[in-house]
Formats: sequence, C-alpha cells, structure tokens
Amino acid sequence: MGLPDSMLQCNIHIVDRKWMKRMSPIGVVVQKVVAFQRGEITRHLQRLSPQDRRRRFGTYMSDDAIEHYVTGIDFARDKVFGIFDPVLALTGVVHLALGPDGGTAELGLSVDPEHRGKGYGYTLLNRGKLHAQNLGYKKLYMHCLAENQIMIHLARKAGMQVVTESGEADAHVALNEATYGDLAQEFIGDQVALIDYLLKRQAHWLSS
Repeated sequence: MGLPDSMLQCNIHIVDRKWMKRMSPIGVVVQKVVAFQRGEITRHLQRLSPQDRRRRFGTYMSDDAIEHYVTGIDFARDKVFGIFDPVLALTGVVHLALGPDGGTAELGLSVDPEHRGKGYGYTLLNRGKLHAQNLGYKKLYMHCLAENQIMIHLARKAGMQVVTESGEADAHVALNEATYGDLAQEFIGDQVALIDYLLKRQAHWLSS
C-alpha cells in the first residue's frame, strides 16, 4: 500500500528543505533563470532606483534601456542566476557573460534594496563563480564604480583582487580547475533549485 498523497508531499517537502539548508546556509536557493523569464529580470532591474541602476551598469539606465539590455542577453551563451521570493518575483540576479575564448567570464549582479544585508549578493556571486569554474574558465572579472562599496566588499570577500582608478573599480580572480566535488555541488544545487521553484510555484498557485 502506498502512502497518501498528502503524506508523500509532506515527506518530500521535509527532505527537500533539508537539502536546501545544506546547499544554502542563508536559507535561499539560487535558480537558473532562462529565456522565457526575461520579463522577471526586466521587472527586477526596473525596480532599482536611478542611483542603483547607475551603480549596477556604470551609467544611468532608463526603463527602455533596461528592456533593451535584457532582450539582448544571449541565453545560449551566457548564464543568468537569480533568487525568487515566495511569489516568484526575482529579488536578486547575477548575469554571467561568458567570453567566446573560454578565458574570462564577466559578472554583474544586483539585489533588491529590501533584501540586502542577507547574504544574497555573496551567494549569487559564488554561484556565478562556481559555474564559470566548472565550465573551465580561467578568470572571473567584475567592473563597477568605485563608489559601489557594497560590490567592492563582496568582491574582496569572494577572494577577488580589486584595483580602483579614476572613479572605477576592476575586480578579478583566477579560477581553479574544477574538481568532481565542484561539479557535484553544482549538479545537486540545480536539482534542489528545481524542487524549490516547483514548491514555490505550487504554493503560489494554491494561494491565488
């Protein structure tokens, strides 16, 4: 005799949450963001204040400019990761631009103001770093304004060397060769992230 559906779902939920806690000590799960979710990326970036937009992109970005930027993301080459809240709105996004030569990966990230100080930015940065390393890239690079002290702090925390000049900052770190442990970590993280997204989607559907 099989378990009732309600009990089975409960057991799966408990197991999944245990895995999520192991994969993300701060209690959030980083998801892969795909092409059909461009709208969520756009809405996240358009929620940023003019000052935060300038810090993220190095210049002011209008709503139209943000929409053009998101439309231009090549999901066949680049990777985007994000953190979804319980109603499936993106609260943080990292765009990993992958160079065609396999040498350098460039990273840019943003987090909604109300979710800062919770470790989201550092978690997103490390997710992008792990993916670039597992793809065999040799260096991770990040550029920001020198006034963006939060981003500079995150870069240094992640082991990146930061050079500041003429009001701008460049951060880079050499990536190690991927190990089986690194590959397994990303694979398991992707499975946990899928389950987390499905659970949030189900809960959102039931509450709507």
